[in-house]
Order: sequence, then structure tokens, then C-alpha cells
Amino acid sequence: AIVNALILLPFVLLFVPAGFVADKYPKQRVMQFSAWFAVGVTLLITFAYYQGWFWFGFAMTFLLAVQSAMYGPAKYGYIKELLGEQHLVAGNGMVQAGTMIAILSATFVFSMMFETLLAAQSIVETQIPEATVLPVIAPLGWLLVGLSVLELMAAYRIPQKTETNHAMRLNFLDIANGRLATENLQYVWRHSIIWLTIIGLAILWSVAQVILATFPTFAEDHLQLTHTGAVQGILASAGIGIMLGALLVGRLSKQTIELGLVPIGALGFTITVFFVSVWQSVILQAINFLFMGMMASFFIIPLRALMQYHSDNTNLGRVIASNNLIQNLTMLSFLVITILLSMMGMDSLHFFWLLAVVVLVGAVYTIYKLPQSLIRFVISRLITSRYRIHVLNFENIPANGGVLLLGNHISWLDWAMVQIACPRKLHFVITKVYYNKWYLKRFLDLFGVVPIGTRASAESLKTVAQLLRDGKAVCLFPEGTISHSGQLNEFKRGYELLAGQVEQTEKPVQIIPFYLHGLWG
Repeated sequence: AIVNALILLPFVLLFVPAGFVADKYPKQRVMQFSAWFAVGVTLLITFAYYQGWFWFGFAMTFLLAVQSAMYGPAKYGYIKELLGEQHLVAGNGMVQAGTMIAILSATFVFSMMFETLLAAQSIVETQIPEATVLPVIAPLGWLLVGLSVLELMAAYRIPQKTETNHAMRLNFLDIANGRLATENLQYVWRHSIIWLTIIGLAILWSVAQVILATFPTFAEDHLQLTHTGAVQGILASAGIGIMLGALLVGRLSKQTIELGLVPIGALGFTITVFFVSVWQSVILQAINFLFMGMMASFFIIPLRALMQYHSDNTNLGRVIASNNLIQNLTMLSFLVITILLSMMGMDSLHFFWLLAVVVLVGAVYTIYKLPQSLIRFVISRLITSRYRIHVLNFENIPANGGVLLLGNHISWLDWAMVQIACPRKLHFVITKVYYNKWYLKRFLDLFGVVPIGTRASAESLKTVAQLLRDGKAVCLFPEGTISHSGQLNEFKRGYELLAGQVEQTEKPVQIIPFYLHGLWG
């Protein structure tokens, strides 16, 4: 618990300066300074090991967490700067996969070397004080230093993408009285998509932390599994699953943010949490944790990319830092609740039942909020099995604000193609002839379509204009019908009237033309 507190606390205390530094200075430079800091801390840890100073070395854990708290907003913000909006999911997937490879590899290598060094000196850890054990394992400290130096060398190979924002000023009085913290949290609260994304990520990571904390006790009490290596192997399967899932998410998303994976991940994660309390076989538990990790990636990576996509570049560091704050406070809360329930005598089996209920509620809410994304994902899998979709100039679609998309109409699949290519929810304008069919109406309502007909079209245009004023994205096919030749037909006047209605709005509405190619015929 003390180690967890030391790791989580800097993310809470430093979220304001961490976000500020990531937004003011080039993120590559922030990562370089963080890497230098890591080299210094690991040298101090190594020195503490050789001196046998356990508590001094233990306190350095806090400084490593400080380095991580300052490093994180710059790292995840740089993904967007480097790859742009079109490849956010693939970039986050690669970072997540690389992170899990590093964690699993380091855990295995350091554990093996730790045991080897102790065995070479014929030392049993519990027989002698820390002051005697630490000098024996001190050579491991040089491995930490070496890895930190590699991190530093890599940081200096990262190209600079932005310049210092000289207009930003940090007022320490505003930090002390909490004004900057309040402003940062108000920003994410005002943007509902960012806020819901942060809450979803915080709850999943908190549940994952409780699973890691309680599974060893559950394995001993209900699986009669006392071998530490077997328990760690099962838990490591989740890490492998996260790595594999991250790569798969990047492959499935390709040029857009595939939000349809989020409800699939939420539902799959719920099922695996429930089956932890069911399976009695070690092999089945390992497979279950592997699948749990994959489903966690399905949930985490698209949501993280969505958070980055909807955050403007000038505030991205502060958004990620606010995410770290809320995530770590939620994790601390779950940890405290877990400790209290343990003190009250709750059995570890009941912990997993309770967790299954929590994630089930979250999964139901996710499906409720993203039904169109789930349907879109299923449809896109069917379409992409026949068509290869390639999106050009994805970055021209703004992440926020009213957007009117105008494009050619060449097939019945046009709406699906456009929605697959766009990470924002689109409101399509369709003819009432199709909207009023009983077997389509409820399905179309999920996507928030706007029906229009030859009569009362003025009312429909007012509805579309209001959606645009509210900052929504609307797609309109100005030809009004499918082309029979594959060439553009004459445009109807509806889009001109609509453009006139939104021309004088307080917040400007962007009109973006698009062209669909390769579907006709």
C-alpha cells in the first residue's frame, strides 16, 4: 500500500505543473529533461544499494514517480504531434504494446537476476537485514542506470514538432490557491466527450488494480495455488493480452478512431472478470487473463485516442495531466475501499463478484452511449471484407465545432463509408421516403438522422441548422439522389439555404466537401 501511494501521489500533486510544462515547452524537450532526471535518480538508487540504505533507496521510488508524472503528458501529447489525428489509434497501440513488452521483460529479467545474485551468496532474503542484502543485489542498479541512459539517448533522437509558447505564464500563487487546478478540471468537464472518456479510463484502470491486488489471495484461498511463479504467470498473461490487443486495435482502426471497439471491450472485460471466479484450472485462468488484457486494450486505446483527438493542441498536456489526476484519485479510492472491505472480512471471491457487477454497469452504460459505434463497427467489418477503404486528408475534419460535410452520392453504402472514415458522430440528412419505413426508422434514429422531404423541407433545414449551431457534424448529399452514371448530378438548392442560415452564427460552421471514389458500378 505504501509503494502504491508513493507511485500514485505525484500524479495527484503535480498534475498542474506537469500539464503546464507539456503545453508550454516542446514535448520532446520535456521528455529529454525527464530522461536526465531518471538517470540521476537511478544513480542515487544504485548508490543507496551499495551503501545498504534501504529507506533512502525506497524513497527514490517517489522521485521515479515524479519523473513519470512529468513525462506522461508530454509523451502522450507528442503522439498527436508526431502522427496527426489520422493515426492516433495506431500510435497509441504501438506505445501501449511497447510499454507492456518493457514491463514484462524487465520484471522477468530483474526477478531472475535478483534470485541469481542471492543464490550465488547463499542468502535467503528473510534471514538477514536489508543492509546486508542490498549490497549483494547492488549490481542490478547499474542495469537501471543503463536503461535510463538508453531512454535518454532515445529522447534525443525524437524530432521537435513545436516551439515554446512564450505567452504561457505559470503563477505559483494560482497553483497554491487551486485556481489553475480548477480551470484545468473545468475545461475537461465542459467537454463532455473528454470527461466521459477520462471517467471510463479511470474506472477500468481502477478495477484492473484491484484485480492485481486481490488475485494472489483469491488464488491461494480458492484455487489452492501457492506457487508465486504460477500466480505471477497468470497475471503476466494479462500484460501479454494488453500487448496483443493493442496491436490488434491499431490494425482494426487503421486510418480512423474505431469507437465500435469500446463497447466490445467493455462487454468482453465484464465477461472475463466474472469468469475469474468460475475457472478452477490454472491454464484456463491464464487464457482468461490473456483475453481480459486484450479486451482492456479494445476499451482503453480508442478512448485515449478520442481524448487526444478532441483536445486542442494548446491544452492537450493539461487534459492528459487532468486524466492522470482523476485516474489516480479513482485508483486510490478503489484501493481504500478494497482495504476497508478486507478489514471487514470480505472473501476474495466476493470481491470478484462485486467487481463483475461494477464493470457490468459500466459495460451497459457504454453500449447505451455508443450503440451507433457498435453497429458501425459490425457494418464496417462486413464492408471492409469486400472493399478496401482509404481516407485522404483526414486532418481537414475538425475535432470540435459545427461541420457540414457535402459530398457526391453514388451508392447505398455512401453513408456507411463516410461514417467509417469520420471519428465524429455524423447526423445524416435522408429522404423521408426511406426514413418512414417501419423496419428502418428505429435503426436510423440511433444515428440521429434528419428526414427531409419535398414538403416541410424548411423545418428539416432548421433542425440541421440548429445541430450545426450546437457544434454537431452533419452530412448532406446535395444531389438529393444516387447518381445513375457515377458522375455528379445537379445540386439541389437545400444546401445553399442551409449555408445561409448558419453563415451568421456566433461560432463559425465549417463546410467541408468530400468525394467518394470507387463505389459506383
